[in-house]
Amino acid sequence: MIAAFIETRDGKVKKSSLETLAEAKRKAGAMGVEAAAVLVGSDVQGYAAGLQSYGPGKIFCLENPALADYSAQGYGRALCGFVRETGASALFFAATAMGRDLAPRVAAGLGLGLASDCTNIAIKDGKFEFTRPIYAGKAFLTLTLASKPPIATLRPNVFPLEAPGPGGQAEVVKKAVDIPDGYLKGRVAEVIKEESAEIDVTEADVIVSGGRGMKGPENFVLLRELAALIPRSAVGASRSAVDSGWIGHQHQVGQTGKTVSPTLYMAVGISGAIQHLAGMSSSKFIVAVNKDPEAPIFKVADYGIVGDLFEVIPRLKEELKKVLAE
Repeated sequence: MIAAFIETRDGKVKKSSLETLAEAKRKAGAMGVEAAAVLVGSDVQGYAAGLQSYGPGKIFCLENPALADYSAQGYGRALCGFVRETGASALFFAATAMGRDLAPRVAAGLGLGLASDCTNIAIKDGKFEFTRPIYAGKAFLTLTLASKPPIATLRPNVFPLEAPGPGGQAEVVKKAVDIPDGYLKGRVAEVIKEESAEIDVTEADVIVSGGRGMKGPENFVLLRELAALIPRSAVGASRSAVDSGWIGHQHQVGQTGKTVSPTLYMAVGISGAIQHLAGMSSSKFIVAVNKDPEAPIFKVADYGIVGDLFEVIPRLKEELKKVLAE
Protein backbone atom coordinates (compact mmCIF):
# COMPACT_ATOMS: atom_id res chain seq x y z
CA MET A 1 0.00 0.00 0.00
CA ILE A 2 1.24 3.47 -0.94
CA ALA A 3 -0.29 6.12 1.30
CA ALA A 4 -0.72 9.86 0.83
CA PHE A 5 -1.19 12.20 3.78
CA ILE A 6 -4.17 14.49 3.12
CA GLU A 7 -3.87 18.03 4.44
CA THR A 8 -7.01 20.03 5.13
CA ARG A 9 -7.49 23.71 5.82
CA ASP A 10 -10.59 25.82 6.40
CA GLY A 11 -12.83 22.84 5.83
CA LYS A 12 -11.31 21.91 2.47
CA VAL A 13 -8.76 19.39 1.20
CA LYS A 14 -5.70 21.15 -0.20
CA LYS A 15 -5.10 20.80 -3.92
CA SER A 16 -1.46 19.84 -3.29
CA SER A 17 -2.66 16.84 -1.28
CA LEU A 18 -4.88 15.70 -4.15
CA GLU A 19 -1.81 15.89 -6.42
CA THR A 20 0.08 13.76 -3.89
CA LEU A 21 -2.74 11.23 -3.79
CA ALA A 22 -2.81 11.12 -7.60
CA GLU A 23 0.91 10.29 -7.70
CA ALA A 24 0.48 7.67 -4.97
CA LYS A 25 -2.29 6.10 -7.06
CA ARG A 26 -0.12 6.05 -10.20
CA LYS A 27 2.81 4.43 -8.39
CA ALA A 28 0.52 1.96 -6.61
CA GLY A 29 -0.87 0.92 -9.98
CA ALA A 30 2.63 0.41 -11.36
CA MET A 31 3.55 -1.77 -8.41
CA GLY A 32 0.28 -3.67 -8.28
CA VAL A 33 -0.62 -2.48 -4.78
CA GLU A 34 -3.35 -0.33 -3.26
CA ALA A 35 -3.30 3.45 -2.86
CA ALA A 36 -4.61 4.97 0.36
CA ALA A 37 -5.48 8.43 1.62
CA VAL A 38 -4.69 9.26 5.25
CA LEU A 39 -6.54 11.96 7.20
CA VAL A 40 -5.47 13.01 10.69
CA GLY A 41 -7.38 15.17 13.14
CA SER A 42 -10.62 15.23 15.08
CA ASP A 43 -13.78 14.08 13.31
CA VAL A 44 -12.16 14.07 9.85
CA GLN A 45 -14.41 11.36 8.44
CA GLY A 46 -16.48 14.05 6.75
CA TYR A 47 -13.67 14.63 4.24
CA ALA A 48 -13.77 11.00 3.07
CA ALA A 49 -16.74 11.46 0.75
CA GLY A 50 -14.92 14.18 -1.21
CA LEU A 51 -11.88 11.93 -1.64
CA GLN A 52 -13.82 8.97 -3.07
CA SER A 53 -13.85 10.38 -6.60
CA TYR A 54 -10.04 10.57 -6.65
CA GLY A 55 -9.78 6.79 -6.53
CA PRO A 56 -8.01 5.67 -3.34
CA GLY A 57 -8.48 2.04 -2.40
CA LYS A 58 -8.86 2.95 1.26
CA ILE A 59 -9.32 6.12 3.26
CA PHE A 60 -7.89 6.07 6.77
CA CYS A 61 -9.23 8.52 9.35
CA LEU A 62 -6.86 8.78 12.33
CA GLU A 63 -8.78 10.65 15.01
CA ASN A 64 -8.46 12.03 18.49
CA PRO A 65 -10.08 15.19 19.96
CA ALA A 66 -6.59 16.36 20.95
CA LEU A 67 -5.73 16.56 17.23
CA ALA A 68 -8.41 19.13 16.38
CA ASP A 69 -5.61 21.64 15.75
CA TYR A 70 -2.41 20.75 13.92
CA SER A 71 0.38 19.46 16.13
CA ALA A 72 3.56 18.04 14.61
CA GLN A 73 4.03 15.95 17.74
CA GLY A 74 0.47 14.59 17.74
CA TYR A 75 0.15 14.11 13.98
CA GLY A 76 3.59 12.51 13.93
CA ARG A 77 2.55 9.98 16.57
CA ALA A 78 -0.61 9.15 14.61
CA LEU A 79 1.25 8.60 11.34
CA CYS A 80 4.08 6.60 12.89
CA GLY A 81 1.50 4.28 14.40
CA PHE A 82 -0.29 4.06 11.05
CA VAL A 83 2.87 3.00 9.16
CA ARG A 84 3.80 0.42 11.80
CA GLU A 85 0.30 -1.06 11.90
CA THR A 86 -0.45 -1.16 8.16
CA GLY A 87 3.05 -1.89 6.85
CA ALA A 88 2.63 0.79 4.16
CA SER A 89 5.24 0.45 1.41
CA ALA A 90 5.60 4.26 1.04
CA LEU A 91 4.21 7.44 2.55
CA PHE A 92 3.95 10.66 0.53
CA PHE A 93 3.34 14.21 1.74
CA ALA A 94 2.84 17.44 -0.19
CA ALA A 95 5.85 19.73 0.33
CA THR A 96 3.72 22.43 1.96
CA ALA A 97 4.57 24.17 5.22
CA MET A 98 2.79 21.38 7.10
CA GLY A 99 4.30 18.61 5.00
CA ARG A 100 7.83 19.97 5.42
CA ASP A 101 7.27 20.14 9.17
CA LEU A 102 5.57 16.78 9.59
CA ALA A 103 7.40 14.42 7.20
CA PRO A 104 10.84 14.73 8.90
CA ARG A 105 9.25 14.05 12.29
CA VAL A 106 7.58 10.90 10.98
CA ALA A 107 10.78 9.76 9.28
CA ALA A 108 12.81 10.34 12.45
CA GLY A 109 10.17 8.63 14.59
CA LEU A 110 10.37 5.53 12.42
CA GLY A 111 14.13 5.68 11.89
CA LEU A 112 13.67 6.05 8.13
CA GLY A 113 15.15 8.17 5.35
CA LEU A 114 13.35 11.09 3.72
CA ALA A 115 13.40 12.37 0.14
CA SER A 116 12.31 16.00 0.27
CA ASP A 117 10.87 18.41 -2.31
CA CYS A 118 10.67 15.76 -5.05
CA THR A 119 9.80 16.75 -8.61
CA ASN A 120 9.72 13.22 -10.03
CA ILE A 121 9.29 9.69 -8.74
CA ALA A 122 10.19 6.61 -10.76
CA ILE A 123 10.18 2.90 -10.02
CA LYS A 124 13.17 0.86 -11.19
CA ASP A 125 13.76 -2.76 -10.30
CA GLY A 126 11.04 -2.51 -7.68
CA LYS A 127 12.68 0.46 -5.93
CA PHE A 128 11.63 4.08 -5.75
CA GLU A 129 13.90 6.64 -7.39
CA PHE A 130 13.32 10.21 -6.29
CA THR A 131 14.45 13.31 -8.19
CA ARG A 132 14.83 16.65 -6.47
CA PRO A 133 16.48 19.98 -7.39
CA ILE A 134 19.76 20.95 -5.70
CA TYR A 135 22.11 23.95 -5.82
CA ALA A 136 19.19 26.38 -6.00
CA GLY A 137 17.64 24.49 -8.91
CA LYS A 138 20.80 24.46 -11.06
CA ALA A 139 21.06 20.67 -10.93
CA PHE A 140 18.90 17.65 -10.16
CA LEU A 141 19.73 14.78 -7.84
CA THR A 142 18.30 11.29 -8.30
CA LEU A 143 18.42 9.14 -5.19
CA THR A 144 17.14 5.97 -3.63
CA LEU A 145 16.61 5.45 0.08
CA ALA A 146 18.31 2.54 1.81
CA SER A 147 15.59 2.33 4.45
CA LYS A 148 12.06 1.04 3.89
CA PRO A 149 9.38 2.22 3.58
CA PRO A 150 10.46 5.44 1.85
CA ILE A 151 8.97 8.75 2.96
CA ALA A 152 8.87 11.69 0.56
CA THR A 153 7.52 15.20 0.16
CA LEU A 154 6.28 16.17 -3.31
CA ARG A 155 6.59 19.70 -4.66
CA PRO A 156 3.14 21.23 -5.30
CA ASN A 157 2.01 22.03 -8.86
CA VAL A 158 4.50 19.54 -10.35
CA PHE A 159 2.67 16.19 -10.26
CA PRO A 160 -0.43 15.99 -12.49
CA LEU A 161 -3.78 16.10 -10.76
CA GLU A 162 -6.22 13.63 -12.26
CA ALA A 163 -9.79 14.76 -12.85
CA PRO A 164 -12.21 13.30 -10.30
CA GLY A 165 -14.15 10.27 -11.44
CA PRO A 166 -17.78 9.32 -10.93
CA GLY A 167 -17.15 8.29 -7.33
CA GLY A 168 -15.29 5.35 -5.89
CA GLN A 169 -16.07 2.69 -3.38
CA ALA A 170 -13.07 3.14 -1.11
CA GLU A 171 -13.30 1.54 2.28
CA VAL A 172 -13.27 4.16 5.04
CA VAL A 173 -11.27 2.94 8.02
CA LYS A 174 -11.65 4.94 11.21
CA LYS A 175 -8.92 4.51 13.82
CA ALA A 176 -8.60 6.10 17.24
CA VAL A 177 -5.18 7.58 17.98
CA ASP A 178 -3.87 7.12 21.51
CA ILE A 179 -2.60 10.46 22.84
CA PRO A 180 -1.55 10.08 26.50
CA ASP A 181 -2.31 12.91 28.89
CA GLY A 182 0.52 15.42 28.89
CA TYR A 183 2.04 14.01 25.69
CA LEU A 184 1.47 17.14 23.64
CA LYS A 185 3.87 19.83 24.83
CA GLY A 186 2.34 22.67 22.86
CA ARG A 187 -1.08 23.72 21.63
CA VAL A 188 -2.52 26.19 19.17
CA ALA A 189 -3.71 29.23 21.08
CA GLU A 190 -4.96 31.24 18.12
CA VAL A 191 -4.91 31.15 14.33
CA ILE A 192 -4.44 34.60 12.82
CA LYS A 193 -5.52 34.74 9.20
CA GLU A 194 -4.73 37.39 6.66
CA GLU A 195 -7.85 39.24 5.58
CA SER A 196 -7.59 38.24 1.96
CA ALA A 197 -9.32 35.92 -0.46
CA GLU A 198 -6.03 35.01 -2.16
CA ILE A 199 -5.03 31.40 -2.44
CA ASP A 200 -1.68 30.21 -1.12
CA VAL A 201 1.22 30.87 -3.50
CA THR A 202 2.21 27.20 -3.40
CA GLU A 203 -1.14 26.22 -4.94
CA ALA A 204 -1.61 29.08 -7.39
CA ASP A 205 -1.49 28.48 -11.15
CA VAL A 206 -0.30 32.05 -11.70
CA ILE A 207 1.87 34.11 -9.35
CA VAL A 208 2.52 37.82 -9.70
CA SER A 209 5.51 38.66 -7.50
CA GLY A 210 6.97 42.01 -6.54
CA GLY A 211 10.41 42.93 -5.29
CA ARG A 212 12.34 45.97 -4.17
CA GLY A 213 11.42 47.69 -7.41
CA MET A 214 7.87 48.11 -6.06
CA LYS A 215 9.32 50.94 -3.90
CA GLY A 216 6.78 50.58 -1.10
CA PRO A 217 3.84 48.63 0.34
CA GLU A 218 1.25 50.91 -1.24
CA ASN A 219 2.32 49.86 -4.72
CA PHE A 220 1.54 46.18 -4.19
CA VAL A 221 -2.07 47.12 -4.95
CA LEU A 222 -0.98 47.15 -8.62
CA LEU A 223 -0.06 43.47 -8.38
CA ARG A 224 -3.21 42.59 -6.45
CA GLU A 225 -5.36 44.26 -9.10
CA LEU A 226 -3.52 42.37 -11.85
CA ALA A 227 -3.80 39.06 -10.00
CA ALA A 228 -7.53 39.66 -9.42
CA LEU A 229 -8.07 39.48 -13.19
CA ILE A 230 -6.50 36.03 -13.52
CA PRO A 231 -8.17 32.85 -12.19
CA ARG A 232 -6.27 30.84 -9.56
CA SER A 233 -3.64 33.53 -9.11
CA ALA A 234 -1.81 34.86 -6.07
CA VAL A 235 0.57 37.66 -5.16
CA GLY A 236 4.13 36.72 -4.24
CA ALA A 237 7.15 38.69 -3.09
CA SER A 238 10.91 38.62 -2.82
CA ARG A 239 12.66 38.48 0.53
CA SER A 240 13.70 42.13 0.30
CA ALA A 241 10.06 43.21 -0.03
CA VAL A 242 9.03 41.04 2.92
CA ASP A 243 11.96 42.15 5.08
CA SER A 244 11.02 45.76 4.36
CA GLY A 245 7.56 45.08 5.80
CA TRP A 246 5.78 45.78 2.52
CA ILE A 247 3.91 42.45 2.47
CA GLY A 248 3.45 39.45 4.77
CA HIS A 249 5.93 36.59 5.02
CA GLN A 250 3.32 34.12 3.74
CA HIS A 251 3.83 35.67 0.30
CA GLN A 252 7.62 35.20 0.26
CA VAL A 253 9.01 33.07 -2.56
CA GLY A 254 12.59 31.83 -2.35
CA GLN A 255 15.08 29.76 -0.43
CA THR A 256 13.94 31.16 2.93
CA GLY A 257 10.30 31.43 1.84
CA LYS A 258 8.12 29.13 -0.22
CA THR A 259 9.06 27.03 -3.23
CA VAL A 260 6.53 27.37 -6.03
CA SER A 261 5.92 25.75 -9.43
CA PRO A 262 3.09 27.67 -11.10
CA THR A 263 2.22 27.58 -14.76
CA LEU A 264 3.10 31.28 -15.00
CA TYR A 265 5.40 33.28 -12.72
CA MET A 266 5.62 37.05 -13.20
CA ALA A 267 8.64 38.65 -11.52
CA VAL A 268 7.95 42.38 -11.26
CA GLY A 269 10.76 44.61 -10.02
CA ILE A 270 12.75 41.57 -8.87
CA SER A 271 16.45 41.49 -9.72
CA GLY A 272 16.75 37.71 -9.49
CA ALA A 273 19.03 36.92 -6.54
CA ILE A 274 20.03 33.26 -6.35
CA GLN A 275 17.93 32.79 -3.20
CA HIS A 276 14.81 33.93 -5.04
CA LEU A 277 15.53 31.84 -8.12
CA ALA A 278 15.79 28.77 -5.90
CA GLY A 279 12.12 29.14 -5.03
CA MET A 280 10.62 29.75 -8.48
CA SER A 281 12.95 28.43 -11.18
CA SER A 282 10.78 25.33 -11.72
CA SER A 283 7.87 27.51 -12.92
CA LYS A 284 6.69 26.43 -16.37
CA PHE A 285 6.82 29.96 -17.82
CA ILE A 286 8.59 32.98 -16.36
CA VAL A 287 7.94 36.58 -17.32
CA ALA A 288 10.21 39.31 -15.94
CA VAL A 289 9.57 43.05 -15.78
CA ASN A 290 12.61 45.12 -14.81
CA LYS A 291 14.08 48.41 -15.95
CA ASP A 292 17.63 47.01 -15.65
CA PRO A 293 18.42 45.02 -18.82
CA GLU A 294 21.31 43.32 -16.98
CA ALA A 295 19.14 41.99 -14.13
CA PRO A 296 19.88 38.28 -13.47
CA ILE A 297 16.16 37.47 -13.61
CA PHE A 298 16.27 37.80 -17.42
CA LYS A 299 18.63 34.81 -17.63
CA VAL A 300 15.87 32.46 -16.45
CA ALA A 301 12.89 34.30 -17.95
CA ASP A 302 11.05 32.96 -20.99
CA TYR A 303 9.86 36.48 -21.74
CA GLY A 304 11.38 39.74 -20.55
CA ILE A 305 10.09 43.29 -20.53
CA VAL A 306 12.71 46.00 -20.01
CA GLY A 307 10.83 48.99 -18.70
CA ASP A 308 9.36 50.87 -15.75
CA LEU A 309 6.95 48.53 -13.98
CA PHE A 310 4.72 51.48 -13.08
CA GLU A 311 4.12 51.97 -16.79
CA VAL A 312 4.12 48.31 -17.83
CA ILE A 313 1.72 46.87 -15.23
CA PRO A 314 -1.17 49.34 -15.83
CA ARG A 315 -0.92 48.74 -19.59
CA LEU A 316 -0.78 44.99 -19.09
CA LYS A 317 -3.84 45.20 -16.84
CA GLU A 318 -5.79 47.11 -19.50
CA GLU A 319 -4.83 44.60 -22.19
CA LEU A 320 -5.95 41.74 -19.96
CA LYS A 321 -9.30 43.40 -19.43
CA LYS A 322 -9.76 43.70 -23.20
CA VAL A 323 -8.91 40.02 -23.74
CA LEU A 324 -11.21 38.88 -20.96
CA ALA A 325 -14.06 41.03 -22.31
CA GLU A 326 -13.96 39.31 -25.71
